[in-house]
Amino acid sequence: MMNFLKEILSFLSFSEPNVKVVFWGSLVLCGISGLVGTFTLLRKRSLIGDVISHSVLPGIALAFILGKQKNLIYLIIGATITGWISTYLVDYITRNSKIKNDTAIALILSVFFGTGVLLLTHIQHSGNASQSGLDQFIFGRASAMNMTDVWLFAGAGIIIIISTAILFRGYTLISFDEGYARAIGFPVEWLKLILSITTVITVAMGVQAVGVVLMSALLITPSAAARFWTNNIRVLTILAVVFSAFSGVFGSAISYTYQGMPTGPWIVVVVSLIAFISALTGSKTGLLKSLLLRRSNNRKILKENTIKIFYPLSLQGTPEKYYSLEELSVASDTPVKILSKGLSVLKNDHLIEGNSSLGFRVTAEGRRESRAIVRKHRLWELYISRFMNLQPDHVHDDAEGIEHVITPEIEKELEEELNFPLLDPHEKEIPYDQL
Repeated sequence: MMNFLKEILSFLSFSEPNVKVVFWGSLVLCGISGLVGTFTLLRKRSLIGDVISHSVLPGIALAFILGKQKNLIYLIIGATITGWISTYLVDYITRNSKIKNDTAIALILSVFFGTGVLLLTHIQHSGNASQSGLDQFIFGRASAMNMTDVWLFAGAGIIIIISTAILFRGYTLISFDEGYARAIGFPVEWLKLILSITTVITVAMGVQAVGVVLMSALLITPSAAARFWTNNIRVLTILAVVFSAFSGVFGSAISYTYQGMPTGPWIVVVVSLIAFISALTGSKTGLLKSLLLRRSNNRKILKENTIKIFYPLSLQGTPEKYYSLEELSVASDTPVKILSKGLSVLKNDHLIEGNSSLGFRVTAEGRRESRAIVRKHRLWELYISRFMNLQPDHVHDDAEGIEHVITPEIEKELEEELNFPLLDPHEKEIPYDQL
């Protein structure tokens, strides 16, 4: 482990001339992929990235055949052309035939990738010495980059960043509501075209580091990971860029440490690990967050359902009266096991006092809580009975679920809408705040 960390630090210290090239090249390529991939994810076109990444291969091969040399500019141009043609064909087939989108994607992807493999095989048997390393575009090899390549990527990256910043609002609108964007005068078709071309160029550049097979993962996974942390699109975009750039640098460092291991798979492994951690611990929709929220909601429902039991009992007896566990169970038709859990929650929140042997009685704060939950229940029963024309005997179950999510603001609106009613549909009193 210590040796591994030393090798990583050696990579990050630029101890070898080529390390700086790999570092900056991976940083730029992966960072731009995270930026563009955000809108690909939000527009629900994740598989399009897969189509493009596989479709650039024949473009790379054709550019090499026509140019007779491994010139990166030629290769990117060729990759961009075939990548854009593939996206156009997917949309054209889906729009003008009965073939579904997923079928069109599978068709175009397999045809283009198969063609690319055939062309690469032809190149390998052509005897052209310049073809050495061309097959590494399949899995990626960041170490094959030179400083000229990095400057080229950086220039293209700056243009993509500037165009994205200028068109950010338009990209956001077409990602969430294309119809609204069109209605308020945004050039939707032009925005989609520019975003499509930007995506294709990004993929065409990214295959140098990650390869055609795994480029779609680098395009989508950082944004998917960022989605677990935020609902703000600007923060989402920044996080996607950070996750992607980190994965590029760290994956390249691991590839550098373990000689002979391809760069692309390691970059994807790192970004996938980030996505897995985000899925578990993300502050918005992470699994742990969801579990804690569900536990909190279950506790709230149990608490409110249990405290509600004391309301009719408080009307019948005196505040000082203690009720046994069995009496409460019979009065509420609730199993003793569930009731015990609810009473434990209420006691911890100081809404009741007592114990199993003495019995339980509600505190002043508990009485306020019980009146509040009954009030919400009966207000909602009256509302749906009056405005949805439901019979009184059909409103109880619906109110049982809704009463737990009625906020004070909604409660106030219900009271005003119903003109502060005194009775619910069952002719029972609606309790207000007076004790």
